[in-house]
Amino acid sequence: MISKTNALIYFLAFSSGFSIMGIELLGGRILAPFFGSSVHIWGSIITVFMLSLSFGYLIGGKLSTKNASLTRYGLIFIFASITVLPIVFFSQELMELIFTHVEDSRYGSLLASMVLFFIPTIILGMISPYSVRLLVTDSEKSGQVAGILYFVSTLGSALGTIITSFYMVLAFNVNDIILGFSLTLGLLGLLAIALHKTVFKMHMKTTANTATSN
Repeated sequence: MISKTNALIYFLAFSSGFSIMGIELLGGRILAPFFGSSVHIWGSIITVFMLSLSFGYLIGGKLSTKNASLTRYGLIFIFASITVLPIVFFSQELMELIFTHVEDSRYGSLLASMVLFFIPTIILGMISPYSVRLLVTDSEKSGQVAGILYFVSTLGSALGTIITSFYMVLAFNVNDIILGFSLTLGLLGLLAIALHKTVFKMHMKTTANTATSN
């Protein structure tokens, strides 16, 4: 049976996968007015996301070995939320600056993708390995837990892709959608921190009751 804490971690991993693919898809809409929508534009976006996710997995795995907790897990979501905000508020100015200084759209789109998406996607990439660390309590089941976690995260990515491309872009403008992703990530981070405090208080209360009964 999955505990409430584990269920939340799976849900947060699902949400991060959803957000990553949603933002990646919207990246094409952000760059298109300046660099077009040809295959090399998408090549730039995909390259940056894959590269930054790989760094995120590496950093998240290393960070998870040092006193992993739901509070630190929640902080990753909050930092991700903050680093997504410049995409909403400064993307136009940054695109114009890069467009006027880089003539070749291939390298312009690559630089623009790096500037806008590299940092937030690194932080989002940290979530999956950190999730595994929080979920694994038995080393013999680590492979099974990792498999379920990556299934849930990838399912979130698939749904994020289709829901963003089929529905969200028809109902909202790009900045509103990205702002929604940012706010959602921040709220999920606060939820993880609040749950950690609740679990800690319950543990302390149980410990105190046990000590009293003894």
